Amino acid sequence: MDFLRPASWEEALAAKAEHPTAVPIAGGTDVMVEINFDHRRPEYLLDLNRVTELTEWEVGEDSVRLGASVPYTHIMENLRGELPGLALASHTVASPQIRNRGGVGGNLGTASPAGDAHPALLAAGAEVEVESVRGSRLIPIDEFFTGVKRNALAADELIRAVHIKKADGPQQYSKVGTRNAMVIAVCAFGLALHPGTRTVRTGIGSAAPTPVRAKAAEEFLNAALEEGGFWDNGKIITPSVAKQFADLCAASCNPIDDVRGTASYRRHAVGIMARRTLTWTWESYRGTDGRTIEKGSVA
Repeated sequence: MDFLRPASWEEALAAKAEHPTAVPIAGGTDVMVEINFDHRRPEYLLDLNRVTELTEWEVGEDSVRLGASVPYTHIMENLRGELPGLALASHTVASPQIRNRGGVGGNLGTASPAGDAHPALLAAGAEVEVESVRGSRLIPIDEFFTGVKRNALAADELIRAVHIKKADGPQQYSKVGTRNAMVIAVCAFGLALHPGTRTVRTGIGSAAPTPVRAKAAEEFLNAALEEGGFWDNGKIITPSVAKQFADLCAASCNPIDDVRGTASYRRHAVGIMARRTLTWTWESYRGTDGRTIEKGSVA
């Protein structure tokens, strides 16, 4: 195994062009596990740790440009206001040591259906900035995941950053695991309210071959909120609406049975998380602390 160590982004792109099979490594929290267990033995490792711009972020007027190697810890500490859903997801990642090393770029590169950042990125409507010596492009997050641990990157492309719109409404994230830390998600759910466009977006992890959105549930809820005037009158979402939304989210899953959980449990858990996160985000939108459940609403 050869170790390539570029000193700049330009050198990294040149190395990837010359060695398309080279596996990028920055935090190494996924790659090194696969190598240590001999699940992967790449011919080349492309070390990106000297490319310091990958650890930087920019907060613009409407969006955040998040470098591919920005550690989860920095997201939690510095971007909680702009990216609340992703900050909540970052809290659930493994251990403090891994949160200090791992970043969203590596999560996207691995493209695991259980990647902790993916539901929050789907709910927020992110775009992935990728580049090669041929040029750069933005890939909408909805088009990024192409199969189990497969993504839309060309062989010579590297992930440079992720563009995420700043939250204009409440966001939530829930994860079910077999314990409270150092655990791969049995399933996960992200929800974001977008009052500016009067829409809701979702993200589901570890309950289908790829991270997915519950689009039918979103369409139902968008119509229900609009028809009922909820965005304007701030009324409590009725139990029937919340239940239908949860049922449609569960129906959007295509899970498997494995050592971490059964398919039926995953569907059930996604429905519960959908109902709860909808309640929390809507109560926050109405001006409460996001957890206060008023009489007549759904817990």
